[in-house]
This record gives sequence, C-alpha cells and structure tokens, in this order.
Amino acid sequence: MPSLRRASVLLATTALVTLASVAPSSAATELNGSWAPFTRCPVDDPAMLAADGRADIAICIASSSVSGSIKLGNTQVPTGRTDLQAGVLTHADGTTTVVSPAGGALVADPAQLPGGLLGLMCPGDNIPVISDLCAKITSADLNRVDATIESVNTPSEFQLLAGVVQGKPIIALPVRIKLDNPLLGSKCYIGSAADPIVLRPQNTTAPAVKTQRFDPDGTANTAGVMGQISALGATQGDATYTAPGANGCGLFGALDWAVNLKTGLPAGSGTNNVVLNNTSTYVAAFSSPSSAVPNEGALLSQYWHAGVK
Repeated sequence: MPSLRRASVLLATTALVTLASVAPSSAATELNGSWAPFTRCPVDDPAMLAADGRADIAICIASSSVSGSIKLGNTQVPTGRTDLQAGVLTHADGTTTVVSPAGGALVADPAQLPGGLLGLMCPGDNIPVISDLCAKITSADLNRVDATIESVNTPSEFQLLAGVVQGKPIIALPVRIKLDNPLLGSKCYIGSAADPIVLRPQNTTAPAVKTQRFDPDGTANTAGVMGQISALGATQGDATYTAPGANGCGLFGALDWAVNLKTGLPAGSGTNNVVLNNTSTYVAAFSSPSSAVPNEGALLSQYWHAGVK
C-alpha cells in the first residue's frame, strides 16, 4: 500500500462522527490498551475477514461525543453520550465500504425531550381530540418523552480525506428517532428504514490529532505492527439533511399528524441541524498493511481478540 494511501486511511477517520443517541443494541467487549476504544469493531464479519491487505484493507473506527443536539423542523432534541463504531474496507480504487457491527453502528444513551409531550405535540389552539388529550397530561410520567436516535440500514459514502479538513461530508448515516411516551405508544418514530433521516456530518472545527503504534495485544510499542490515530475535541455537524414526518405514534398512527403539526415535519434541507460537541475519534489499522498480505483481515481479527481482557 503506498504511503499516501496508508496515511489517508489513518488520518481520514479522525473526524468520523458519532451522532445523537441510540439504544444499546449489541454487547461491547472490554479491550486492553490501544484497542480499548474499539469495543464493537466487526472484525469477525466475513467481509472484514476476507480483506487481503492489497486490494482490500480492513480497519476499525470508533467515535464518541459527550453531548450535542439534533434539530428537526421546529424541535431541538439534546443528545446524551454517543458511540459510533464500524469497520471500513478501503479498496484499491479509492472507494470504501462501511461494515456495521451486529445491531447497528450507533449506540448511546437516550435523551429527555425538553417540554415533554406537551411541548412536542400540544398546540396552543383548541383542536378537537388533541386538546382534550393534552388536558389529560397531568403527571410527569405522562409528559416525559425520551428521544433515541437509532441506526437503520448501513452507513455509506465514507470519504477518506474528509476527516482531516473542515466542511467536507465524512459519511452518510441513515437513522430514525424513536419517541418513547405512554400516550405515543412503543412504535412512534421520526424516520424509518424505508425513509430515513440521512445525516452527512462534517468537521466544523479541527481535531487535535496524535498517533501511536502498538502490539497485537494493545500494548503501546513504538515499533508495533499496529497503528492508532486519535483525534480529540472536534465539533461536528450537518445542516443539509431532510426530516420525514412521524409514523406509528398513537394507536394505528392516529397521533402522527399532531406530532408533525407542532414540530413542523416533514422539514426540508436547511431547516434541520445536528451538532456534536467534543468528539473523540480513533482508528486502528496495520502500520504497514502490505506486511499482512494476503491475510490482513484475518490477522486484524486475531489481534483484536488478543486484546480482549
């Protein structure tokens, strides 16, 4: 692998985005040392294992954010701590393929919607049925709405060089937002697998980048066969995505229109915005992928497992 391509693979992931909040979907594995951030890297996925180190190179990426927000139409939802992890296959022609862990790329904490159901759905005007329903929201439990962003489908359009510059989309990340409330039911979403919110985040500030090498078990070693790049402190965002309307809210979706009316959904590009604060991003890859030919993917899996505590 030419040095320029290797540098691109390692540096480009420094701004990989973790977006909003999602429910935990797969168990994480505790790892040692430099492997520690990559708890859900899909190293045993057949596509990752098949990487030969020449035509296809497998790497692990992980990115987290401590807080942020996502705006859909007229409603802004805070985000809790988030975690985005995946494998990436870089191909000899410069294209990439993202490989999601089992259960999805995003895992994080749900966030409480400010104003709850009264703020989300209840208009100031007297509207039959909806106004009567809103009048019955007399307790904190009935008013509380937890918003959770979930992965749907597989991320795509990963751009190797976008992570080291500002203003370039890094990845296309399809998601939906689950709204949890007793009156909304258990299947209330904004977006779906068929009609997702597709976030294309980019760096809005530059991260602080450092590199290190490490041994297969995660121990730091200046001559190690593995390399890690960390990128800390960047703010990331996107204001270009569209937001579809609600679906499945209330019995047989009877409250979809009420959620859409108050929140201003569907909402076109330029109306919405996502911001992730203080992101921490990591990438792990062979320092010299050519040294692992023709079993680069299998060796990556072997070394990842060697780092398990």
